[in-house]
Amino acid sequence: QVQLVESGGGLVQAGDSLSLSCAASGRTFRSNAMGWFRQAPGKEREFVAAVGWSGVSTYYADSVKGRFTISRDNAKNTVYLQMNSLKPEDTAVYYCAASQRPYALYDSSSYNNWGQGTQVTVSS
Repeated sequence: QVQLVESGGGLVQAGDSLSLSCAASGRTFRSNAMGWFRQAPGKEREFVAAVGWSGVSTYYADSVKGRFTISRDNAKNTVYLQMNSLKPEDTAVYYCAASQRPYALYDSSSYNNWGQGTQVTVSS
């Protein structure tokens, strides 16, 4: 079991950058793939990015590719999401999640542990 706590959200202007962190507790963190999802008001939760257990393999939604970077530090039990060139449509609650599967990481059903989320608001 992995417990996840996100931090780093806030209010920024379009074009700004923001970095999210997700601190994990539990001895299985290093064997989990990790993902970031987001949910805007009135919309379904959507995949943003994922990283494999070693940090080598990364995956991105088309909407964030080239602007967001996911990474992890297994020594610190932390996964990060660096968000650059933010747009108003990036406004959402961002969730960190852990998966014991190394595949289908774009699918929220692949994840068995979720954080409580952190709000990101991008003003125009």
